[in-house]
Amino acid sequence: MEEINQNSQTSLDFNLDLLKPNSENDLQDAIKYCFKKDLPIEIVGSRTKNQIGKKLQCAKVLDMSNISGIIQYKPEELYITVKAGTPIKIVKEELKKNNQHLAFEPTNFSEIFNKNSNEGTIGGTLACNFSGSRRFKSGSARDHILGFKGYNGKGEKIKSGGTVVKNVTGYDLSKLVTGSFGTLLVLSEITLKVLPMPVDTKTIIISGFSLEQSMGVIASALSSSNDPSGAVFYPNDLRNNFVFNDLTHPGSITAIRVEGTKTSTEERINNLISNLALIDKNITVLDSIQSEIFWEDTRSLKVFSKKQKNILRAVVPVSETINLINRLKTFHPTFFLDWGGSLIWLELDYLSNQKIDQIRRRITEVGGYLTVIKSPENIKSSSEIFTIDPIKFKISQNIKKSFDPKRIFNPGKM
Repeated sequence: MEEINQNSQTSLDFNLDLLKPNSENDLQDAIKYCFKKDLPIEIVGSRTKNQIGKKLQCAKVLDMSNISGIIQYKPEELYITVKAGTPIKIVKEELKKNNQHLAFEPTNFSEIFNKNSNEGTIGGTLACNFSGSRRFKSGSARDHILGFKGYNGKGEKIKSGGTVVKNVTGYDLSKLVTGSFGTLLVLSEITLKVLPMPVDTKTIIISGFSLEQSMGVIASALSSSNDPSGAVFYPNDLRNNFVFNDLTHPGSITAIRVEGTKTSTEERINNLISNLALIDKNITVLDSIQSEIFWEDTRSLKVFSKKQKNILRAVVPVSETINLINRLKTFHPTFFLDWGGSLIWLELDYLSNQKIDQIRRRITEVGGYLTVIKSPENIKSSSEIFTIDPIKFKISQNIKKSFDPKRIFNPGKM
């Protein structure tokens, strides 16, 4: 194995618990040092998501915040290459200059974790693979990563993919790494597909529908030719979180978003109102500005932001959503639905290991999976945060061993 030369140009002091590399050479040196010394590493960016998963007890903290900056941006070729520690805010601002965006709408956890609107880094976003309302139309975060550079648990450099949308170079490691929560390798550079921002956005709000009525309308809208890009349901008890001048009807909120040119959105909105027989219903159509606020509030989980309660995230087949919600009523959760009903956000006053196990069992019985997003430390330390299939777990252990043989990256995180 290559020795670490502490007299080289590295800016790191290996005697410190916090290692903050300023370059890829520093990063590689840090990992090689920890591999040689068998030192477990906690990988952090801006720490916006470090409360998700178990609290780690590591010898070193690897702070990636200085590995930041835009390397290459080709608007005409629809891709951007950035260093992993680059704040999402900077990426979004740069893309906006050319009317482009990250179409997967990364979930913004800053509100519920009190991070002062810091959405985190692009590396953390891809490592966690949390995506917003456009998921069913544009895919998840992992579907937008074209390539990456990173370092495995030995400090060896790994490169996968490139800068083209179609990558046929072999097995796509990008899909494997995305969603691994930093347990396989340390990302240093990421190339992402970007897309044009829609010229116009409109949102139909239907007020007062029951869960069953809402799911029926959403299903019809998503199966139509009107190409919605978002569909959510907020029950009546969350209605007061949304205040718009045009939104005067009481009751639950069923929202369906349409994006495109101004002429196209108007036509498709009218088609939806007609095809879904909504003319005599309590409907409101939000314009672009109001729509942007509404979907930003959804992306940032605004309805949960002013409370210090437990938050769970369940993904289930949409055909099982109503059944599952009814089976979860005994736990008295506050909830709302995203992804056309496939994503269920749950908020609970009280959480215990037993309650998590009971909720997880009901979710897995309908073919879904559960992630504990926010809970007390004592619960996180003694309960499973993620849902992992036993067979897939064995496979993942072999993958983990090949990437990180000494298990020094975020040990115990998942």
